[in-house]
Amino acid sequence: MEDTAPATTPRDPDRPELGDAGRSREGAAGDPPDIRLSGLTKRYGDVVAVDAVELEIARGEFFTLLGPSGSGKTTTLRMIAGFEVPDAGGVELAGRDVTALAPYDREVNTVFQDYALFPHMSVADNVEYGLRVRKTSRAERERRRTDALDMVRLSGYASRKPSELSGGQRQRVALARAIVNRPRVLLLDEPLGALDLKLREQMQVELKGIQGEVGITFVYVTHDQEEALTMSDRVAVMNEGRIEQIGEPAAVYERPSNRFVSGFVGVSNVLERGGRRFTVRPEKVRLIESGEGTDGLQVERGRIRDVSYAGMMTRYLVELEAGGELQVVRQNLETSSAEALEQRGREVTIGWRAEHTVAMKEDGGGREESSNEDEGER
Repeated sequence: MEDTAPATTPRDPDRPELGDAGRSREGAAGDPPDIRLSGLTKRYGDVVAVDAVELEIARGEFFTLLGPSGSGKTTTLRMIAGFEVPDAGGVELAGRDVTALAPYDREVNTVFQDYALFPHMSVADNVEYGLRVRKTSRAERERRRTDALDMVRLSGYASRKPSELSGGQRQRVALARAIVNRPRVLLLDEPLGALDLKLREQMQVELKGIQGEVGITFVYVTHDQEEALTMSDRVAVMNEGRIEQIGEPAAVYERPSNRFVSGFVGVSNVLERGGRRFTVRPEKVRLIESGEGTDGLQVERGRIRDVSYAGMMTRYLVELEAGGELQVVRQNLETSSAEALEQRGREVTIGWRAEHTVAMKEDGGGREESSNEDEGER
């Protein structure tokens, strides 16, 4: 693949200039958010797919809706796009109520998991398609197409057909086709789900870089926690049609609002001691060697019930004498696979710091917002 430097698109008076994302992200004082959902609700018979969702997304944010299958994230995205009509509540784009508008009357574009490229068209024709529908002049179409393909590093692929491209290249074409129209909001419905792991990781970095270049608000739907943590400015964790928690990725991971969030976003250990239920992440728990100090640690004894060697790290499942079990993650700095697996059945001492625990609330207690500056409940 060519490594072509991204080109700069001339300023559109209604859009942030490429490279201006840092300056335009917050918008002018008093500007409405790019997206506002008010009591958004969708039912299918007796099933409430989206349950009175309240949400604001600022201009220029990379915002992720994260949740398991059936959590309502894709239905929420489809209502923003206009593909589904809400049963209650409303959708605003930049302060304009678009709830009753058709998809083509909204300043949004959608990138789907299956790319939805026209197989009989060249890359250039696929990217230009939306501009042709809008009857944009030929010179303007070519200029925007060139800029968009440069942006996604496909400048030498304009004459190829989708069947002649790799999965990652087809995903880039779909992205170029979406951004060439200069929408206010770009909606991405699990766009990397069909790619292999290495390509998916590469595209995560590239998507975040492209979003920073174009300055468009991205709303990204995924069930993949790593994607959400890697790319997002903020994350909304959804479950059973509700938003359980909203916050910056580090805040959601470090300070989950309830047991569902702690279990779904990464791996979490949940213990109950003295009537207090709390969680502690596996990487915060230490295996304490004989003679090693324990100052400042909450210490318990246990037995290693299982060992999983994973290359650069090993996961230990420790059954605690006081009840319950913890997963402990340890980097294999000087440990071979044989040495790690020999630990199964060993009696051990483990410890963690109190500041690394988070008190657990019951699930479904309503949305909680968190940030890196807010230490939350300990």
